[in-house]
Amino acid sequence: MNDNDMTRRDFVTMTLVAGLTAAAGTNADAQQKLTETDVTIKTEDGTCDAAFIHPTNGAHAAVIIWPDAFGLRPAMREMARRLASDGYSVLVPNPFYRIAKAPVFESAANFNFSDPAQRSKLAPLMGSIGAPGAAEKDATAFVAWLDMQNAVDRTKKIGTQGYCMGGALVIRTSAAVPNRIGAGASFHGGGLVTANPNSPHLLAPKIKARMYIAVAANDDAQQPEAKTKLKEAFDAAKVPCEVEVYSQAQHGWCVSDMPMQGNGQPIYSRPDAERAWGKLLALYKSALS
Repeated sequence: MNDNDMTRRDFVTMTLVAGLTAAAGTNADAQQKLTETDVTIKTEDGTCDAAFIHPTNGAHAAVIIWPDAFGLRPAMREMARRLASDGYSVLVPNPFYRIAKAPVFESAANFNFSDPAQRSKLAPLMGSIGAPGAAEKDATAFVAWLDMQNAVDRTKKIGTQGYCMGGALVIRTSAAVPNRIGAGASFHGGGLVTANPNSPHLLAPKIKARMYIAVAANDDAQQPEAKTKLKEAFDAAKVPCEVEVYSQAQHGWCVSDMPMQGNGQPIYSRPDAERAWGKLLALYKSALS
């Protein structure tokens, strides 16, 4: 971890031409000039460091990206740039600000999930944002901050997307600020359905957003009933929600810097990630108005 990296990148403006970033999947037809700024946001529990990336000109629908357990890092910034190039003002918070500034991890590529010592580093980080009420307080602060930015069109709803642990945070965000969140998308989300009374799926009655929940094949194999309980909960609450299992994709498939699986195959799956991205953009186009 290098706590100075964020400082060195403070208030950096970037011109990103889509043709030069095709490897990151940017729409080749978009010729967006983007502004990328490192910001701080006051919350009830302290000061959250975050990346804010948006088209340099105009006001746009806002999106909050909740990272996975490796937090705000280059891979998440890359994702935010791609989304901003499609005309969104994107906030990527450091979910672990209560413990450390980002990046806590520069990359997930060399992480060994089978090593207990390495896994133990994740527990306190995830626990800090997973504590009761933490995500709700943060979501409220992030939405309020976004609504004060000139780059955000406040007449449009806000979207939120999350990966792995961020999937549950999407649901909590959507329930915490229902009048502003118009779309929520969880990709290989963890802990969406639990036996606890505060299980995210039980928040469905508080949500007004359109939802998309993409499930990894191995997550579905471990908890096959979760997809049904999710759909039942959202249907009962009359919340538009699509729950889709990606039958060839492993947990983490959307994130480009994921490590290799134990069998030597990559976790990241570009074809499935692109399909998921297409579903995301379609969701935002239909719901963020």
